[in-house]
Amino acid sequence: MRYRELGKTGLKVSEIGLGGEWLERHNTEEVKAVTDACESAGINILDCWMSEPNVRSNIGLAIKGKRERWIIQGHIGSIWENGQYVRTRDLAKVKPAFEDLLARLQTDYIDLGMIHFVDTKEEFDRVINGEFMEYVRQLKREGKIRHIGMSTHNPETAELAACQGEIEMILFSVNPAFDMLPPVTDLEQYFAEQYDEKLGGIARERERLYQLCEQNQIGITVMKGYAGGRLFHAQTSPFGVALTPVQCIHYALTRPAVASIMAGFDNPQHVSEAVAYETASDAQKDYASVLAAAPKHAFALGQCTYCGHCAPCPSGIDIAMVNKLYDLACMHKEVPGTVRAHYAQLSANADDCIECGGCESRCPFQVSVTDRMRKMKELF
Repeated sequence: MRYRELGKTGLKVSEIGLGGEWLERHNTEEVKAVTDACESAGINILDCWMSEPNVRSNIGLAIKGKRERWIIQGHIGSIWENGQYVRTRDLAKVKPAFEDLLARLQTDYIDLGMIHFVDTKEEFDRVINGEFMEYVRQLKREGKIRHIGMSTHNPETAELAACQGEIEMILFSVNPAFDMLPPVTDLEQYFAEQYDEKLGGIARERERLYQLCEQNQIGITVMKGYAGGRLFHAQTSPFGVALTPVQCIHYALTRPAVASIMAGFDNPQHVSEAVAYETASDAQKDYASVLAAAPKHAFALGQCTYCGHCAPCPSGIDIAMVNKLYDLACMHKEVPGTVRAHYAQLSANADDCIECGGCESRCPFQVSVTDRMRKMKELF
């Protein structure tokens, strides 16, 4: 495993990290198996944005007695309310949720205290200039967090964070589908002429962000590096071709300022597939030639990556999960029995959607959730 400096934090992080999101759907033994596999591979950074109590406890048990070997990204502003994840700036709720994170992870400090999910300039201004940021500063003074970070999907908001002065690193969504906006329609020409391990062809605001972070020594850790798994299948990839985990990892790690990609793992095999990057050949890492021959290109907006920020749902629907099952079903001519069974076992599904639109207002990628819910009703 190779390690990289995380901006000016002084921390050296494994270039492949553990994104804890998918652990939420696994039991104590399964979480420990994934965590142990990560440790064996040399992974030393994990992200826990999830507020669900069980996954926090399971991660805490998995790293018990080994806390010092882990660099933890813990989020401030992610809470569990009425059985669902909620993002909030209400300190009456934020404070106990952060103390719960410490208690369940069995630690008295978080290495990277992440201001959770700030995606607009207006919210950034409210957070930075209000009592929320004062609380974050207090946590740092008390030693409960060692460094201040922020998570965002918006490059313009990320740029504000990179220039703010106190924020030392950013958790940001990076993958080829999110980055690339070709200026020409001939993709073969586009990639052949512009790809050279450089930034050519990336959307201007994202290119500027990566360069600014490099210049200001603001480290980036990556979320959504696999686009929720969509890039692994030609049927779901916006390019119409499949990429491998190694190719996705290579793309993220060749962006300026990027120190680590937080990959999601369901099992130890997924860990092995990711850390294969460390010994992969140049040919195995090469995503450019694959994309050069891609039959199509689509932008990231409108595509669900199962991030969960659409929650909470007033009907109790696990929107990320139903979207994942819907996408899996659409990859086949007929809905597979296992997918149908998983869908049927959910406590709430698309049939319970009241089309309030709250999920759409919170979605970072402008997914038409209510429209997808209607299609799910019909399909299932």
